[in-house]
Amino acid sequence: MNISKNFKYLFILPALLTVLSLGAVAAWGLKPGIDLAGGSSLQVSYLAERPAQEAVLAAIEPLNLGEVRVQPSGDHAYILRQRDLSTEEKAALTQALSGLGQMQEDQFTSIGPSLGAELMRKAWIAIVLVVLCIISFIAFAFRSVSSGDSSKEAGVSSWKYGVVAIITLLHDIILPVGLFALLGYTHGAEVDALFIVALLTILGISINDTIVVFDRIRENLRLNAERHKREAYGDVVERSIWQTLARSLNTSLTVLIVLGALYFVGPAATKDFALTLIVGMIAGTYSSIFLASPLLVVWEKWQKKANIGQ
Repeated sequence: MNISKNFKYLFILPALLTVLSLGAVAAWGLKPGIDLAGGSSLQVSYLAERPAQEAVLAAIEPLNLGEVRVQPSGDHAYILRQRDLSTEEKAALTQALSGLGQMQEDQFTSIGPSLGAELMRKAWIAIVLVVLCIISFIAFAFRSVSSGDSSKEAGVSSWKYGVVAIITLLHDIILPVGLFALLGYTHGAEVDALFIVALLTILGISINDTIVVFDRIRENLRLNAERHKREAYGDVVERSIWQTLARSLNTSLTVLIVLGALYFVGPAATKDFALTLIVGMIAGTYSSIFLASPLLVVWEKWQKKANIGQ
């Protein structure tokens, strides 16, 4: 398979999934958890049989607490998420739940809306800083491809490697974001601080795979320049992809095995975190191999056409 020459087919799947993900976010948005939007969370366990979820909702409806999300946890517990509660409202809620059976309070967390807004603002700042640092690092690390004898065959400037890397990273984080927009609409899934951590982790892992391929491209360009070998930029990219393919797949597969174990065997609190990483890892592995490098070839071809037109 000639990857660099069949890029049109390789772009179809990520483009389709990206459009669907953006559509899901636009249509349904994300449901922020209490640590991002503010509110309270109460986890209770029933010592005997757990009452039905409908009975729990009926018991707390007269309290006028607004929207209350009731989520089963384990075999005997419920997690209730709602707006920030006063001491009296929290006591009334606990009393209403205890009326359904003998129970114990496991955990109660309350975060004000101002703190949630601050966490959200810092999360976006962290993502933007990561993106800027990635572009700067790649432009610096790959500066040699735009200078010296290898520049004639480098195809694209060093800063374009950084731009392509960011495009693929956006693809890698848009897909899990779109998935959680869908899960939020269908199952009430919420995004929290762990979700932001997962996105930042995806950025780090994905850029590592992408840079491995880019570094091999740079090395092959350097060797061609030293040996005075003339080779089309697309062929250099193609050879570099195959040289790093086994390494990228083996690394990603190893991480996915661990994440799969965490998702299926781990605690309920980390399932969404593991799912986000799984989706991001699969998207990142695909984009590092079949999206980032072919985009460089496309950009190089457009650049040649523009130069001929001049």
